[in-house]
Amino acid sequence: MTDRLVHIVDDDEAMRESLSFLLDVGGHAHRTYPDARTLLDRKRDLEPGCIVTDVRMPGLSGLDLLRRIRSLELPHPVIIITGHADVAMAVEAMKAGAWDFLEKPFDDRVFLRLVEAALAVSTSAATPAAAAAGDAPEWLGRLSPRERDVLAGVAAGKSNKEIARDLEISARTVEVYRANLMTKAGVRTLSDLMRLALGAGY
Repeated sequence: MTDRLVHIVDDDEAMRESLSFLLDVGGHAHRTYPDARTLLDRKRDLEPGCIVTDVRMPGLSGLDLLRRIRSLELPHPVIIITGHADVAMAVEAMKAGAWDFLEKPFDDRVFLRLVEAALAVSTSAATPAAAAAGDAPEWLGRLSPRERDVLAGVAAGKSNKEIARDLEISARTVEVYRANLMTKAGVRTLSDLMRLALGAGY
């Protein structure tokens, strides 16, 4: 195995096998866990990389796992997989420090792109924020790749439906990203967000 692993946490064996297959095809080393506790038992021995976890699991949920990862100060970016009814939980996960989230059903290519972006961040010598920010405003450095895509759509004056169509995600998911963008940017109105986006070169 390489020094960068994708750690998959899901109580659904079929989903673990499906994600394993996708990662094999994409050339990414990975390890699977049937529950959050099994991953947490490894703690400091966890290989560098990223974590992909389902949000709804018996015992510790994906959100619980995320909070434990952050409390242990492990550097692994965490991708949360949610169902359509879990949008509110996805918002909570983003606020708790998730790198990004995927809403089921998702496109295989989107999953692999997101994993690759998370792995790139995990191997950077700098923090994820510093790695992404450069000379940009601090809040821009805390955006995930898909949040940046949504920001570009907002800056272009597109509606949620238009952005959703362009990115092949649901309009509800776009709403989550837009709300998270406003939180990270420290603004309360869409016009303020657009002003900041244009000022940042979007």
